[in-house]
Amino acid sequence: MTRDLDNLTPREIVRELDKYIIGQTPAKKAVAIALRNRTRRQKLSPELRDEVAPKNIIMIGPTGVGKTEIARRLSRLCGAPFLKVEATKFTEVGYVGRDVESMVRDLMSASVSLVRQEMNEEVKIEAEKRAEEALLDLLLPGDKTREQKGPGFSFRPPTSPADPEEKGVAVSEEAQTRDKFRDMLRRGVLDDRTVEVEISQSGMPTMQIFSGSNIEEMGINMGGLGGLFGQKKKKKKVTIKEAREILLAEEMEKLIDPDKVNEIARTRAEDMGIIFIDEIDKIAVKEGRGGVDVSREGVQRDILPIVEGSTVNTKYGMVDTSHMLFIAAGAFHMSKPSDLIPELQGRFPIRVELQDLTSDDFEKILTQPQNALITQYEALLKTEDVTLTFTSEATRKLSEIAAEVNRRSENIGARRLHTIMELLLEEISFEAPDRQGETIEITPEYVDQRLGEIVQDQDLSRYIL
Repeated sequence: MTRDLDNLTPREIVRELDKYIIGQTPAKKAVAIALRNRTRRQKLSPELRDEVAPKNIIMIGPTGVGKTEIARRLSRLCGAPFLKVEATKFTEVGYVGRDVESMVRDLMSASVSLVRQEMNEEVKIEAEKRAEEALLDLLLPGDKTREQKGPGFSFRPPTSPADPEEKGVAVSEEAQTRDKFRDMLRRGVLDDRTVEVEISQSGMPTMQIFSGSNIEEMGINMGGLGGLFGQKKKKKKVTIKEAREILLAEEMEKLIDPDKVNEIARTRAEDMGIIFIDEIDKIAVKEGRGGVDVSREGVQRDILPIVEGSTVNTKYGMVDTSHMLFIAAGAFHMSKPSDLIPELQGRFPIRVELQDLTSDDFEKILTQPQNALITQYEALLKTEDVTLTFTSEATRKLSEIAAEVNRRSENIGARRLHTIMELLLEEISFEAPDRQGETIEITPEYVDQRLGEIVQDQDLSRYIL
């Protein structure tokens, strides 16, 4: 849920993150301060504001400890455009693959979608009124009480040369009929009736690309050509329920100024955008190594100007990256942050280390967050009218099993809980439709029955857990 940034103090940001993420207080504090500094910067004089650069962050820690979730929840909290990318997906300029500028284009697209969604909510009431009138026009094609004029609709008297008194009676009857249909529409009585609607289609001809051209660049170069071919209309028979959604979308499109959307989205992406670069340790290069590592160093050098601040061409216009917040993350098992090129290291001045999760952390993850795993499974089975309950002893045993398996095999953090919970509840989920009305209690004995043998057999647990 988006909150007013002026009222979000660092302490409150950490408190909000605590609702979804267990532990990792140092990382939460770091991102809270970074977010607060962005609102502080907005209050500075224009001359000083441009000089204040964001303090980018590197999160160091194994997989599944909450690195991505912290960044994602932060963006949702403040309503900022957010993008997660993996450093390994990029290649040095001149090689086949995605170029680093695509992350800025993707962030801008996310920002446009975010702003458009907000504007849709603002005009929804007016759009619903217009969509309803358009539906009534489809249902009552002979209605002479109104005409379409400009973006809205206006009433007009009949043009028939009839007696004025007869005109009034006709208009009154048509208005009453329209009101009756309006009432039926709102009650959903006509939802299954079929009508024919016209759907706008782009007149731009389709093309098939056979070369290895950069698709993002194709979007930039060809994005404005659609208007040259005009808009075509296609008739389609749909139910009233479907027609309402189609007409609502078209009316919202008419009420929203795309230029304004792009301008707001660009400003928000530049001032509040967050780009999360995961697996940055995979492109870290140890000194003196060659081969594929040369390309990895090239990717770092391509990322550097984006993080330093540069202007990227997108289909929505030029976007400046100088004040975007970059959060990098990696396990750094085989490398360390100092293996990154010095220039890139200097652009990530804040480094926080996330701790391995313990059995106590796993127990809290199962029960405390608003989206706790146990809460999710209880809600899923409740849809089948099956009540699922966990004893505290069973929850504790599950958390100990997760910690033990992570210790003995690959440490995948909290993701281990997903594997264990799925295996634990496999039979119950399969039989749930046949056990409606039952209450099933998960006890330590049931946990042992389902998981005990697998956990004890280390070879088997490597493949199953």
